[in-house]
Amino acid sequence: MASTPTSLFAPLSHNTFRNVWAAAIASNLGSMVQNVGAAWMMTSISSSESMVALVQASNTLPVMILALIAGAIADGFNRRKVILGAQCFMFVVSVLLALAAFAGLITPWLLLGFTFLIGCGNALNNPSWQASVGDMVPRSDLPGAVTLNSVGFNITRSLGPAVGGTIVAIGGAAAAFTVNAFSYLGLLTVIYRWDFHPPESTLPREKMTTAIGAGLRYVVMSPNILKVLLRGFIFGLSSVSVLALLPLVARDVIAGGPLTFGLMLGAFGIGAIGGAFSNARIRDMLSNEWIVRVAFLIFAGSATTIAFSTSMLLDCIALFFAGACWVLALSLFNTVVQLTTPRWVVGRALSLYQTASFGGMAGGSWLWGQVAQNHSITIAFVSAAGVMLIGVLAGLIFRMPALESLNLDPLNRFQAPEPQLDVLARSGPIVVETRFIIDGEDTEEFLKLMIERRRIRKRDGARKWALMRDIAEPDVWIETYHAPTWVDYVRHNQRRTQADAENFDRLRALHRGKGHPETHRMIERQAIPPRDDVFNRPYYMHHQHH
Repeated sequence: MASTPTSLFAPLSHNTFRNVWAAAIASNLGSMVQNVGAAWMMTSISSSESMVALVQASNTLPVMILALIAGAIADGFNRRKVILGAQCFMFVVSVLLALAAFAGLITPWLLLGFTFLIGCGNALNNPSWQASVGDMVPRSDLPGAVTLNSVGFNITRSLGPAVGGTIVAIGGAAAAFTVNAFSYLGLLTVIYRWDFHPPESTLPREKMTTAIGAGLRYVVMSPNILKVLLRGFIFGLSSVSVLALLPLVARDVIAGGPLTFGLMLGAFGIGAIGGAFSNARIRDMLSNEWIVRVAFLIFAGSATTIAFSTSMLLDCIALFFAGACWVLALSLFNTVVQLTTPRWVVGRALSLYQTASFGGMAGGSWLWGQVAQNHSITIAFVSAAGVMLIGVLAGLIFRMPALESLNLDPLNRFQAPEPQLDVLARSGPIVVETRFIIDGEDTEEFLKLMIERRRIRKRDGARKWALMRDIAEPDVWIETYHAPTWVDYVRHNQRRTQADAENFDRLRALHRGKGHPETHRMIERQAIPPRDDVFNRPYYMHHQHH
């Protein structure tokens, strides 16, 4: 399902998306100004290369640590309220950072602490923010909306550093932190006014641990998403070298100031905008795998150029191409995850993708900072380029999936049966047994379909799945699986999507019995009391007496 060039601006016809998109540009502009202020302040108060690189790590590490919890929150709670809470938290932290900077209280570790807290707000915000794009636009406009978000972010990436460098040069880092604090107000207003109605559910909300487990299980049983996670991790680990070490390049190699650093980041951002606007056309020309390979290769060339260059102009040209590849790869990863994940788990899937990519960035920021400190900036960039080449080779085994037009809307065929026992929501375990009658010549096709059915069942929460064949009647096959409770059984069946229907329909077509395959739902009951009850003294003495 390739996007067409004319579809890029279609999401802007939706009022909510348009308003949020515009407000997010202003907020992201403030964030970029804050990043420049923090990075440059660290070069002023610390001579350690690793401490400078840790500024980038402190922004990305919380996303890796908290993303899965934030993803479960995004799927289980009102996303509008989650975004609003996260934005309010970042606003308060930004105000405190500005006040501390004006008071002259900032130390290297305190600066890292403040940037870490802002990163925590981003970690809570991001899964709900990314998942809410599908709440603002129809599925057909989703690729365009993801790309437009990249366009908006990279408009600020191109303008923000130059603006931030100017603000730092004139008013110092404290002024940059103040601008960032005020930049949250517009987005807070738009999100507060968003009339969002989350889908109603008749089932109780999943416990946090259960929801996290369901998200992990879904991703582990989804090979396409796992490929995106691996490639995203390698890309984040290697490409972040450019952003993490750029303050050192501007200060030590180019011998410039904060404005120089801002202009170099601006070249990266302008390239990212170019990549975003050419995104749809490139997707029409190249497969997803080749887009990722080209992004890795060009980024490697850019990192190598910066490693040996002493010219700001040459560095800016390399940064332009690196920025284009940055947005091409990351927006593609994001789109693939969103289009291959149903709405009930999209927040958790996106959070795991962000854990992989931002975890790579956090680890890479520390790693390349250590290499630069212990060896040289040149060796750090060349080593990062080598990892990018590994990212290309990984595509030979872990090839990027195509954007298939799967219908991941709920199937809505399942009607919960009326139990004849007094079954509560927490009653269980529930054992489900389905009986198929399959002709001998259809056995091979039946088993192939059952392999896919097993993946779907386990992906959606089934436990102890098994397929058995009757020894006395070889045409009889019995599928069984467990659900921990009655509500888990109902939730499992409600997760089935329209795309899953093909597998279930083909299995029904192979069934040679009358009507649909018979399904029995049973609740496990122990035939004897637990061991401690059988052999405890009062119980034993009572039966001895009788």
